[in-house]
Amino acid sequence: MAKEKSAPAVKIIPLGGLHEIGKNTCVFEFKDEIILVDAGLGFPKDDMHGVNIVLPDMTYLQENSHKIKGMIVTHGHEDHIGGIAYHLKQFDIPVIHGPRLAMALLQGKLEEAGVAERTVLKTVGPRDQVKVGSYFQVEFIRNTHSISDSFTIAIRTPIGVIIHTGDFKVDHTPVDGEFFDFQRLAEYGEKGILCLLSDSTNAEVPGHTPSEQSVYPNLDRVFSQAPGRVLVTTFASSVHRLNIILQLAQKHKRVVCVVGRSMLNVIAQARNLGYIKCPDNLFEPLHAAKHLPPEKVVILTTGSQGEPLAALTRISQGEHRQIKIREGDTVVFSANPIPGNTIAVVNTIDRLMMQGANVIYGRHQGIHVSGHGAQEDHKLMLALTRPKFFMPVHGEHRMLVQHSKTAQSMGISADNMVVTDNGDIVELSEQSIKVIDRVPSGIELVDRAGVVHHEVLKERQQLAGNGVVTVAAAVSWEGKLLAKPAIHLRGVVSGVEKSLLEKLVIRTIEATLSDHWTDFAKPLNGTQTDINWTGLQGEIQGDLQRLARRELQSRPLLVFLLQNPEEPPVKVRGRRRRSTAKVAS
Repeated sequence: MAKEKSAPAVKIIPLGGLHEIGKNTCVFEFKDEIILVDAGLGFPKDDMHGVNIVLPDMTYLQENSHKIKGMIVTHGHEDHIGGIAYHLKQFDIPVIHGPRLAMALLQGKLEEAGVAERTVLKTVGPRDQVKVGSYFQVEFIRNTHSISDSFTIAIRTPIGVIIHTGDFKVDHTPVDGEFFDFQRLAEYGEKGILCLLSDSTNAEVPGHTPSEQSVYPNLDRVFSQAPGRVLVTTFASSVHRLNIILQLAQKHKRVVCVVGRSMLNVIAQARNLGYIKCPDNLFEPLHAAKHLPPEKVVILTTGSQGEPLAALTRISQGEHRQIKIREGDTVVFSANPIPGNTIAVVNTIDRLMMQGANVIYGRHQGIHVSGHGAQEDHKLMLALTRPKFFMPVHGEHRMLVQHSKTAQSMGISADNMVVTDNGDIVELSEQSIKVIDRVPSGIELVDRAGVVHHEVLKERQQLAGNGVVTVAAAVSWEGKLLAKPAIHLRGVVSGVEKSLLEKLVIRTIEATLSDHWTDFAKPLNGTQTDINWTGLQGEIQGDLQRLARRELQSRPLLVFLLQNPEEPPVKVRGRRRRSTAKVAS
């Protein structure tokens, strides 16, 4: 009897954006073809010392790069496009389709990283359709979000239509006048949608997310009451918010100084494309603004999340070369802290207040609204699309669970939805949706020099938590200490006197040499000796690690240097190099 053929299926593989906020990356695979939807970055946690950005593990795409036919970008936020330049260093992407603003921002990133030649960028507009590979046709459907030029996408596949919302909120009065294309979504819903993947960021928030326009009167009040300079910080990519701030500066006859590279870049690109409209003379460089009355100046700056190198953080620390806080300054935080950034933001606010600034912050001020839809917005999306299957994306686990409950309240069966994790392979057919396997998943950490491997991060965490102990010892070709070892402690809290610690180190090294010298010093022809200095060093440092843990009651990083004389005694031969090694204790 002939074996039944399995039903054709699309594999959906999220590599980032689930059980977390950020690094949104999703793979759609049919037969031997792959398309990607977005490739973002995330922000490091407090214990990721020196790490600048967090990327998803892209091992699966590296191993299957020959299948990649293209990428779809939904909008220009960093958590959706910030990883692309890094990934292009590992594998090519034949073509990237996306909105004009996102492509303009991405072009600069690719050129700066030197990978612009590894892909082709193609811009799209509302209701444009593009063919990617043989099996995928994608239509871009205008939505509303906190950045201009944002899209929901409809992916037509051989088994049916998949809707991926991208990030969205339902804003009936968008700042740029670009309205959510509910009509097109409803048309797809009427014809039949196989599966909906929907943004879950605010799944726990009841009601509707307010319009971006709702912050205008509250910011207007702040501007009208400020006696001196107004410093405003927000997300650099929140084009709608930047537009409102620039409109208010014009209204109150203030010039604007823009501080922060990312802020300058976004404003320049948005003005070039017409998403921000304002006269050139609204802007002044900082050095020129110094000579203007304080009540005529707005400083628009990065640093709303307390980032260590951002302009506002350095201003709060008194380390900015051109801007110092003065009595009468008003500082406005037109953004809420991302989870994990709250302490850094609060510390920045405290420092600004101590220098005499009036700081306006907090949800009760009404100077910030989310760019993500709440529960009633999710219900509207579900009602318009009426999908057979549902998969919540973009959110922490509890958000995904709550979004699935909302979907159930709208009539979708629990059997027809999956709550997944990064790396899960979701098999979607005309009859079912289920998790069938996993691919490698996790994170890749990047600092200014490149990838930060796990071992390096562990060493940094040890340095930060317990300090470092350095021991240098000179050993003769006969296996004897030549001098008292040099010991240095940095960042180590110890109740042990240094003299006692030196005695313990000497005793440990001498004991190791006595017990194990013959394991590493082998006679050759009866007259010569071959010494494995590297092996000996490893043995000694292992014993020193145990000593450090026992006597210091902590786990410092141990750096051990073994030195030996350059020339062996007559008739003794060995390796004539100095060996060094470091081992995390």
